[in-house]
Amino acid sequence: MQTRRSWLALFAAAAGSAVAAPLSESLRKRIAAFLETHRRPEGGYGWASDVIAHVTPTFGVVGSYRLLGLPVPDAAAVASFVRDNYPVPEIRRKDRPLWRLDFEQVQTLLWLGESIDSFRSLASTWKQPAEFTRQYELGGNPVFQHQAMAVRVRHLLGLSPSPDDDAWRVYFQARRRKNGTFNTTPAEDGSPGHVMNTLWGLLACECLGIELPPAPGLAEWVRGCQLPSGGFTYAPDAELGAVDDIAYTWCALQILDKLGAQPAQPEECGRWIDSLLTAEGGFQDRPGGEPNPLATFYALDSLRLLKREPRMPARPAARAPRSAIPRGADVFSIQVEAPGLGSPREAVLLAKTLNIHIWTAKNSPPGWIEEARRVAAAERVPVQFHIGDEEYGTYTAVEGHGCYSHLVDLVAPFENGAGKRMEKTKFPYPWSELRDTRIADLRKRGGRMIWQFLENEELTRILLDEAVEKGTYGAISTFHFGNENFLHSQPFLHRWYRRLPFVGLQDAHGVESWWWGDQLAGFTTLFIAREPTWEGWLEALDRNLVMSVRHDAITGWKTHFAGATPEMLRFLERRSASRRFWDGAGPGSRRPAASLVLLRPGMKFEAAAPETGLALRLRLWQDNTGAGIPRQPRTELVELTLDGKRVEPQLKESRNDRYYLYAFANEPGRHTAEARVRILDSGKVVTISTTWKEEETV
Repeated sequence: MQTRRSWLALFAAAAGSAVAAPLSESLRKRIAAFLETHRRPEGGYGWASDVIAHVTPTFGVVGSYRLLGLPVPDAAAVASFVRDNYPVPEIRRKDRPLWRLDFEQVQTLLWLGESIDSFRSLASTWKQPAEFTRQYELGGNPVFQHQAMAVRVRHLLGLSPSPDDDAWRVYFQARRRKNGTFNTTPAEDGSPGHVMNTLWGLLACECLGIELPPAPGLAEWVRGCQLPSGGFTYAPDAELGAVDDIAYTWCALQILDKLGAQPAQPEECGRWIDSLLTAEGGFQDRPGGEPNPLATFYALDSLRLLKREPRMPARPAARAPRSAIPRGADVFSIQVEAPGLGSPREAVLLAKTLNIHIWTAKNSPPGWIEEARRVAAAERVPVQFHIGDEEYGTYTAVEGHGCYSHLVDLVAPFENGAGKRMEKTKFPYPWSELRDTRIADLRKRGGRMIWQFLENEELTRILLDEAVEKGTYGAISTFHFGNENFLHSQPFLHRWYRRLPFVGLQDAHGVESWWWGDQLAGFTTLFIAREPTWEGWLEALDRNLVMSVRHDAITGWKTHFAGATPEMLRFLERRSASRRFWDGAGPGSRRPAASLVLLRPGMKFEAAAPETGLALRLRLWQDNTGAGIPRQPRTELVELTLDGKRVEPQLKESRNDRYYLYAFANEPGRHTAEARVRILDSGKVVTISTTWKEEETV
């Protein structure tokens, strides 16, 4: 590869101990003070909207300190955090690995002067691109960025280039376009490149020792990414989500510097970067956003490449709009994609005890929502049931980036319906078709699309930047069932803090709402409105008065927020004494110990409904898996009585369900059934009862 100097050495210079131009001491101190506001008790640094530390903002902070020419405070604690705290479950190092996170660990430790030998054993197994399930990407293309980061880690460890790299070389060479750019899909499909993937691809090729053929038009292609603002977007003449962004700008400047070229308008670029500096001393990703550590690193290094001293703008950078909390508003709860199968009566019970105001039922059969609404009205439980579907099998494609599923999750008002889903499954619908038909129809009906997940950062940026402008997606999911937090596995999502609402996504599985209790009790979405109606929910979404909260075993019984602004947290705190939305007193403090349901013939959605006579069905509180399957018991049955007489129910067990059942003949008069249930942790015995009246038949 023909370069002025080793590009890897060039990139290492970005981690140097000083900026390329002088920096005023007052501004240096202001930026450092901003960085320190992100320090967390774990020893690392976190995002402004997150209560715990994470490797990505820590990477940004440490890189920024190096560029400022300042030592990292308590560097030993930072290094210990980075080494020992991988932000997602360990299995993800093998299953669709997120190698960007591994790179940030290794690079941060090197910046701190620490050994990275402990990563050698793991990285030595990365001998080829990761397998990527076609269930998520129709072509099986792994995320390009992560493959490049794996190679960079191997290079930093001295494992690449080597004879073991053949599969890597084939992968990257296949994705280089004739003009020298790179993207996720193979170049043979004729699709365009992306400026971020071009940087990752060029870096990976140098790590692998690949001699790339000349691409004389590459510098001009990169120059063509510069917008009139002075910042860069991801490709020349791009239309879809084509905004100026500091990450795009940083990548473009890295490539141009490698090629010995300059932006067409370097002074305008410098002024644009300066305009992102906020009064706190941090840089935004783009105008109208919130300052954050990673954007600050990108901005400082971009200014180094431009040989420009950072300058405080005459006017503070414009921030994301702040919506005032309406007078007379309160805090309400919605569960997105909660269970839509099994017992409607138990769904109403869970909504009542867990303080759920809106329950959007996932992929429910015809009649289920109507029955849940009828039961809620009969029992005077203030919960509304609406639609919260995931349209499995629908894929959408953007040229060069792949064809992905899990991008059609929605909420819609029951009265209007969600509309007709796309007809074909496992079909590469162009994004424009999905947007202009399915999503447009949903919005007309008063529904909103919810962004579930997409590990392809480059494509996510395109689609969510468009969502900010056009409302294609109404919110971004964060907390998820199991121990997933999409803000941790895809930390780039923090870029849309205050631009798009953050919600929790139940994404319910299983056949009974009762066996989804751990998730329903563990995390929820809160919204601020005057009334807990669908209209109130939509207004809160549009005003970004929405946040997600998690407090369960996954968080160690500590409260984690996503998308919460300081104003919203203060508002919530003033109301926390009268309304709890999580188990602040510990495991199961709000959970019903059991559900006792009287079953009659013809109850369509109730398991074990008899053909004749009556039956009592008792489900006990147990932990559940992420597939909605009962596991560890939390309670035990002491006794079941019918009209004061003890009866012996039968235990019915299957893989997906577990309950006691007692069948009996119906007799005229008033009746009472009681179940005495012992809570195993405390030994406390509670009584669950139900009463009914049978009319005498003639």
